[in-house]
Amino acid sequence: MTETRVYISGMGVVSCLGTGVLETTDAIRKGLSGLGPLTLFPIACTDPAGQVSGLFQTEAVPRTHQLARLAADQAMAASDDGTVDAIVLGTTTGGMATTEELLEKKKDDPRLFRHHSAASVAEDLARRYRCKGPAITICTACSSGAVAIKLALEMLRAGLAERVLAGGADSLCRLTYYGFKSLQLIDPEGSRPLDKDRRGMSLSEGAAMLLLSSNRPDNAMAELLGAGLSCDAYHPVKPHPNGRGALAAMRAAIRDAGISESDIDYINLHGTGTPDNDLSEAEAIRSLFPDEKPSMSSVKGGFGHSLAAAGAIETVVSAISISNNLIPANVGCTLPDAGLKLNPVMKPTGKPVDCVLSNSFGFGGNNASVVIGGPGKHRSPAPFLEMEPMAVLGYACLTGAGDTKSTVASLLAGRGCKGALPLQEISRNLSSQVVRRLKRLPRLALSLAIAAHGNSGRAVPPSSVFLGTGWGALSETCDFLAGLFETGGRFPSPTDFVGSVHNGPAGQVALHFQSTGFNITTSGGDQSFEQALMAAHLLTRGGDDSSFVMGADESHPILSKCFDESVLTDETLSDGGGAFCLGKGNGEPGLYIRLSFYENVENNPEVISSLTGRLGGPDRIKSAYGAVLTGMPGACRREGEEQLQRFLSLAAFENPVIDYRRLAGEFASSSAVAAVLAAGFMEEGKIPGPLCSGQPLPLDGKGVLVLGLGKFVTAVEVFRR
Repeated sequence: MTETRVYISGMGVVSCLGTGVLETTDAIRKGLSGLGPLTLFPIACTDPAGQVSGLFQTEAVPRTHQLARLAADQAMAASDDGTVDAIVLGTTTGGMATTEELLEKKKDDPRLFRHHSAASVAEDLARRYRCKGPAITICTACSSGAVAIKLALEMLRAGLAERVLAGGADSLCRLTYYGFKSLQLIDPEGSRPLDKDRRGMSLSEGAAMLLLSSNRPDNAMAELLGAGLSCDAYHPVKPHPNGRGALAAMRAAIRDAGISESDIDYINLHGTGTPDNDLSEAEAIRSLFPDEKPSMSSVKGGFGHSLAAAGAIETVVSAISISNNLIPANVGCTLPDAGLKLNPVMKPTGKPVDCVLSNSFGFGGNNASVVIGGPGKHRSPAPFLEMEPMAVLGYACLTGAGDTKSTVASLLAGRGCKGALPLQEISRNLSSQVVRRLKRLPRLALSLAIAAHGNSGRAVPPSSVFLGTGWGALSETCDFLAGLFETGGRFPSPTDFVGSVHNGPAGQVALHFQSTGFNITTSGGDQSFEQALMAAHLLTRGGDDSSFVMGADESHPILSKCFDESVLTDETLSDGGGAFCLGKGNGEPGLYIRLSFYENVENNPEVISSLTGRLGGPDRIKSAYGAVLTGMPGACRREGEEQLQRFLSLAAFENPVIDYRRLAGEFASSSAVAAVLAAGFMEEGKIPGPLCSGQPLPLDGKGVLVLGLGKFVTAVEVFRR
């Protein structure tokens, strides 16, 4: 493969305006609004919201999962065999609507919370469509759905898949409603994007999924031409006032699509209706189009703001615009704000549309822009770029034993590194001014990034941040919900809400280092770090800048035991993480890391055979790896042990096998610690004696393999060139 086009071969959408492409198209033609009374939970006012009718809080799956299924089933109708190679989904709420009810009732049985995690939505779809490949979860707030589409695009361009199901889904829940309410970002009159009297957004729920294919189908609906991402690195909530990040994302998307600004016929604005967001986006639009501007509108006055689903829904709206030559109206706007110096389309308008730029900008300055065009009408196909190993420039870890040096010392002394450091120990390399409002997870992330950058010895910090976290900021989430329950929704903490979003810690790292490149948070359960590493592999191909690639999770005395069944299998509550500074190695001698394998175990009986083959077979495995660090989550240890024995038998591997969760403890991103330890062993050239036969084992130039086992099987190689 030398070049790749990516087609939208199937689409599904569900929102407050209807279900399916036909109903949605009809609503757009009529300029309708789906906003109305919120009845899912009691509220003390009459703020309009975009609630989807016809869903039930069943025992089977929560609302977000139901929405995702509805949209995905529509998109998958275009699949000839009902399966896909990978799933990439953006979500922020996961099963939070159900979790809120359970926590308010003081429930603590982890089986009741089995659908809480953000990852559970993509994994539910993976089971539904017998997906044997990765099920990736993106959590970048309001840009999550668009970022998921960008990552799927790069998977197809890299030849990792031929068909990917990508999109976003979010349901309404008390955490997001009362959170945005506490920030005074909800308009009591309903969303009025770009209006002179706009006062905020209208929250909504929904989902959209796209079946993307690198092989042109007979009925291609549109072509995904490109996408661009950026980070403001400006403020945890507010956008950059000059639209710096928004402009960077749009320029990157147009460049990625191989077109020029003049090719854009319509801009689907992010346009939430908040004063700051609309002003920032307007600044960016005027900078990108200083003279004649394309037609533009925001559809959030009709659809509401469905958070992680918004970017995916609006990609579907963009495809509808192209296939129907239809410019949607800027619903909700009565008198455009003259200060914005834009002219939104005020009523649905028939007009030729061949190319659309769609914007999605989120908390933490996570910006995404997507370019959609008519099939085969634009640009030459994108060049094929392989996923090269990334050079290790620096690394660091935090465990119950302390920092990297203390962790290694504990292992050398024959002790493990389980446990959770006191907050002041985590914050030892952080200034009090930086951390005064930060709780445990953002401090972990910042401390790791600072240490990894220091270890790299480089003056210029990485420009991008990739963070994997299985459960996000548990302290802020618990504290926000506790305040919500105790005050009946009157006085929840806006600070805790801002800190509760999964991408908050990565945003703090970007703020500290002024990293304005990619800023991606993945939340894939026990594979969260591997997902972050995959995203870094895919998005930094062809670039020369360095990146932070990290994994971190915090322990929490209440929520950890509710959400993560593996935590219950260990007497010691543990947390921590690992961080790398990675760059382009250009094949030069040095230490490298790469994600070599990632497959789903369900409906995949030959997964270990596939792993063995992907790694080069028994001869190559024995000659390439001096040791294996293996992670088997406590909740699926029996399956993991069976998988490990199968691998050792097929590979005829006889070198040391180190069970790193027995050392580091049970937390989702422990594989990031294992990868850092592997890098340290490689630099020392030996495996510490207490971890193998009692005597240090020379690696003799061989690498170290980090295996993840359980529901998914992953392989990360750390090696020298």
